[in-house]
Amino acid sequence: MVIMFAIFTIAVLAVVAYTVALGVTGVALAVIIGVGMTWASYWKSDVVALRMSRAVEATPDDYARYHNIVEGLCIAGGLPKPRLYVVNDDAPNAFATGRNPNNAAVAVTTGLLDRMDRMELEGVLAHELSHVKNYDILVNTIAVTMVGILTLLADFTFRSIWISGHRRRGNDGNGPAAIMAVVGIVLLVVAPIIGRMMQYAIGRKRESLADFSAVELTRYPPGLISALEKLRDDPTVVRSASRATAHMWIEEPMAQVPEDGNLSRLNRLFSTHPPLEERIAALREL
Repeated sequence: MVIMFAIFTIAVLAVVAYTVALGVTGVALAVIIGVGMTWASYWKSDVVALRMSRAVEATPDDYARYHNIVEGLCIAGGLPKPRLYVVNDDAPNAFATGRNPNNAAVAVTTGLLDRMDRMELEGVLAHELSHVKNYDILVNTIAVTMVGILTLLADFTFRSIWISGHRRRGNDGNGPAAIMAVVGIVLLVVAPIIGRMMQYAIGRKRESLADFSAVELTRYPPGLISALEKLRDDPTVVRSASRATAHMWIEEPMAQVPEDGNLSRLNRLFSTHPPLEERIAALREL
């Protein structure tokens, strides 16, 4: 999936290079930049995700319970302790990021720490550590940067076509310029859709798997069930979340009801998470 995403990114870059009249040299440069972006996404995407979410480091002195629960779960699951972060937000939510268990990070909102008792918080953190153990965090985190890159590149391609297209050869509307113009417009429409489809495919399957893995880790289904019920009943929306990072959180962080925003219907259509009711029902059957 990552390789296909990299190839598509290179294709977008090649179109951008052509629209700004860089020719064959530009296409070669696009390949180099595309590979570089993929490499950067692999190594630095966790930093990008944490900064986008406005996460700050959680010190052991200020968040002793948080550290204590994670340490216990890591011992039980045979995992190295991840870096711990806090997002100053009233909405209860959490996510994990990183490229592997040795370079992982977990972030929770202050709202989650305030609303959850110890067993509920243990269930949520076990869910996030399950993402780490199952290597979901690698593709999840890379998707954040790649979706953003594709969207920006598609927008740049469209603007370049309109600004400079009429000055290029093929000014009469025929030839390569016209073909590339059509390709650019198609990429503008397709790139964000492909990004959302990638997030959609990742989120729904891996969230359910992480729920079951969390119960396997804690041996106590009621803890996670109670936590998910609280998340279901809480109407607040994570202010620091965006569509680029939505698939990373334990619960869909974007507005889902009309009272929370005008885009709630669109958010439900492209939701990256299975409904909480389905997840709760599945856990009750264990």
